[in-house]
Amino acid sequence: MVRTKDPAVRSLLLDRAAQMLRTRQPVTLRSLVAGTDVSTMAVYTYFGGMDGLWKALRQEGFTRLAAKLAAVPMSEDPVHDLAALGAAYLSNALEAPDLYRVMFDTGFELEDAAAADESLHSLVHAIERAKAAGRFRGDVDPVALATQSWAIGHGLASLVATGPLPHAALAHVVPVLTALFIGAGDTPDRCRQSVERGWNQNPPA
Repeated sequence: MVRTKDPAVRSLLLDRAAQMLRTRQPVTLRSLVAGTDVSTMAVYTYFGGMDGLWKALRQEGFTRLAAKLAAVPMSEDPVHDLAALGAAYLSNALEAPDLYRVMFDTGFELEDAAAADESLHSLVHAIERAKAAGRFRGDVDPVALATQSWAIGHGLASLVATGPLPHAALAHVVPVLTALFIGAGDTPDRCRQSVERGWNQNPPA
């Protein structure tokens, strides 16, 4: 008889591994399950071993990010939406800084690299909308601009969530994104208003 895997056990192991990394505890088979009702065999049952656990942990980070971005309501203003997506990205990093750090540990492959790309695709789609609406120039490369936007968000997230900068430093994202989008062709006043509204829609706590 084949036992059905319990997703709660899988989530428990992933959350515990991320928490241990955050508190700088060594993550081994025994330490991972210590104090729980789960045996070391569960790591093999659910992940095939420790390497599989790290792959799944990276994937879980991108899965949660994709869900966070998908929950951002789109408006008639694509520049507003780009800023709102940026705020959601930073919120995700601050809510789970331990998991965020693991997401970009390329020492372990992702289980589904294509799914991880969805976070970038959400930015690309908003930029394409901005071009169609005449907010950005027609010669703007959506992937290049999305990558630049992501680099800004990732830099701030890393420095605030896992690095030396205080939370107040997140406010820098508004003028930086505004300058980036003005460079892409948006008008200064309209761009500033859109970015500020998008950011303030749900700013990172």
